[in-house]
Amino acid sequence: MLIHTSIEQKLLRAFDPVFLDVIDESHMHSVAPGAESHFKVVIVTPLFDGMRLLQRHRAVNAIVATELAEKIHALALHTYTPGEWYEYYAEKPPASPKCFGGSKREKAST
Repeated sequence: MLIHTSIEQKLLRAFDPVFLDVIDESHMHSVAPGAESHFKVVIVTPLFDGMRLLQRHRAVNAIVATELAEKIHALALHTYTPGEWYEYYAEKPPASPKCFGGSKREKAST
């Protein structure tokens, strides 16, 4: 099973989100093609009501702990209540920053 699919299925079961987007951003980093190592998760659920940002992130990390320990190098989390989501983003996820790590090929040639 793809890591992307595993993350998505686990989060759907655990949080019953009103919006979920699991995005493989590995292509934006200096990794081998098909690496599935860098992900962004945008999740909107009423279960986050009353939770601080750190609590939300810990809750998500607990659900995908196996993937984090074994396969994922980076996981960007955007966690919202439905009210926050509609107020700030109106169903348009925030953009990810560019990777500043550079390419291994670029470093070798300089």
